Amino acid sequence: MGGKHLKVTPWALWTILSFFLYGDLHGQDVQAPTLRECCQYGMDRALEGHDCTILPLISIAISHTCRIAQEQCCAAAAGDQLCDKGMQIAKEQGACEWPFFSGGFWETKISKMCCDCCVLGLMIASQASSCELQGLSLERQCTHTAKSCCGINSTEEPKQTVTAKPEASFTTKPPEGSNGCRDSNCSQLCVGNGTCACLDGYQLQNDGVSCVDSNECLTGNHNCVSGQVCINTEGSFRCQRETSCGTGYELRNDNDCHDIDECALGSHNCGPDFVCNNTAGSFRCYPKESCPIGYIQDAVGNCNDFNECVAYVSPCLPGETCINTEGFYTCRRNKIPCGRGYHLIEDGTRCEDVDECHTGNVCGVHDCVNLVGTYRCECRNGFIFNSISKLCEDINECRHYPAQLCAHKCENTEGSYKCSCTTGFKLTPDGRSCEDVNECEANPCSQECANVYGSYQCYCRRGYQLSDIDGIACEDIDECALPTGGHVCSYRCSNAPGSFYCTCPPTGYTLAHNGRTCQDIDECSTGIHTCSVSESCFNIQGGFRCLLFACPQNFRQAAQGRCERVTCEFTRDPASCFLLPLRISFYNISFPTNTPVPAVVFRMGPSNSVLGDKMLLNIVSGDEEEYFVVQQHAHGGEISLRRTLTLPRDFFLTVEMRLIRYGTAHLYMAKIAVFITNEQPIRPSRTFPY
Repeated sequence: MGGKHLKVTPWALWTILSFFLYGDLHGQDVQAPTLRECCQYGMDRALEGHDCTILPLISIAISHTCRIAQEQCCAAAAGDQLCDKGMQIAKEQGACEWPFFSGGFWETKISKMCCDCCVLGLMIASQASSCELQGLSLERQCTHTAKSCCGINSTEEPKQTVTAKPEASFTTKPPEGSNGCRDSNCSQLCVGNGTCACLDGYQLQNDGVSCVDSNECLTGNHNCVSGQVCINTEGSFRCQRETSCGTGYELRNDNDCHDIDECALGSHNCGPDFVCNNTAGSFRCYPKESCPIGYIQDAVGNCNDFNECVAYVSPCLPGETCINTEGFYTCRRNKIPCGRGYHLIEDGTRCEDVDECHTGNVCGVHDCVNLVGTYRCECRNGFIFNSISKLCEDINECRHYPAQLCAHKCENTEGSYKCSCTTGFKLTPDGRSCEDVNECEANPCSQECANVYGSYQCYCRRGYQLSDIDGIACEDIDECALPTGGHVCSYRCSNAPGSFYCTCPPTGYTLAHNGRTCQDIDECSTGIHTCSVSESCFNIQGGFRCLLFACPQNFRQAAQGRCERVTCEFTRDPASCFLLPLRISFYNISFPTNTPVPAVVFRMGPSNSVLGDKMLLNIVSGDEEEYFVVQQHAHGGEISLRRTLTLPRDFFLTVEMRLIRYGTAHLYMAKIAVFITNEQPIRPSRTFPY
């Protein structure tokens, strides 16, 4: 059959029915297929892709029970295929999304259910050593699928089947000098030389001595068929039927389905004129007496007339017509045949024209004109007469005259037509032309509207943008979130409806006139600092520092930020005085964080007026973490920041400067305050004369 549908003619159907009834009446049953054959047939059709609800018959002798077996086995096989597909996707993809599946809703639902349950089993296998699904109340098919996937991927030891003999494991042997199995501590069997083995249904543990039960239901080493549930037992397993036996069968203690003998139990519905005969899964009623000639008995024992004119090919002679009668038939001689449009007169001698216009309403609402052997309809406007069908058919004006009737769209009607316009236009009073509709009059836009030919366009005010969802609503533009938003404000950008505004740090800065740039507040020049009279105010980015320039002992202030050594002859300790530097200079420098390195902090060179001078620099204190480096040059040197700083910090460096002139060394000292602040990079570079 292979998926093709067999076309059965009425005559062939009657012949098959007659043969089937004839066999019943004469006690000759056609050999009915067994339930196993019916089930196998249904499974084969499922593998070929048949619809399980419209399976073709195996034979005309098929019973209702066989039909049930066909359909259920077909559905089970088809479901197993869909379930296997879902389990395969779960193992390969690790996810069960709807686009992964194909087919109808029913097929996709089964595959996704098995995929989800398999993913659940795989997850349990990765988190636990047991696949018993403790605490989970799942549907039976989902539980079976989850345990199957869990058993395949669990970390449990692979178990042996009940049908295979376990091979002896030589992992444990008795010590030398002992007597083999007599001294063995095997839990079940010893196969010689102290080697342990297990009985069927058990497997040997890694210690080579202990035997544990092999769960055949998880390892798949059972012989339970479709429709049965595998239940593990100690050393073995058993198969328990999952579905009912079906009509005509009963499940007994041996877990098998047995036929119910309706005839012996008296549960049949055969009438008093019939004899009950039990069959597999059902029964048959055979009549005790047959009907007379010319009649046929139906399924409930009634005798109905047998139509010989239909059952036989030609019961009458040529030129005669068979007429069925009650219990028999008669043959009547054929009369003179008349052609279409003519009929036989009463005496049956000749044919005459039929006036179709008076025999019925053949033309409907249209006028009718009789012709010899035929007729013609005079159709109204908008219709045309079809000489083949003899009917007035509507003329599709829109198809015959598309460009001459309507400006936009033409719709045919019964006997006429009507015009319509596309979206954005309306029909004019002439019923044919179309004119533009000004949609903006209905205020469809949230802000601004512009009418265009056949449509309209919405616009938004500055600071807003048109919605991508409906093209009508105007949404606020978050200027701060745009790709260029980081350059809108120098410090921080805050969005506002239709606009934005910039802000600066709470202290040390003020917003410039352009409304975007933050300017440093010079607290020292504006006088808003908190330095005392004896301190000097030094402005930095975002703040200020109060510095105290005090000359040490044996020094006097020569100018702002400079101390000079006094005359040593008038001191108490002239020898120690001559070891002090000639001059101490104070410098203040500010750097932003994340300044590219190396960054020059201090540079000192000899005077150009004296040739041969040489200057040596050395950081005495303030750089214990070595953030700075001294670089000597031919006639001078410089101090640079060599490590990038990401956080604000203050450094106070003490630098010795030795001037070698005419072979004599002169000592100078610089006190350098380096302030690292959070602001835009400002690269300082200064050269100080000595």
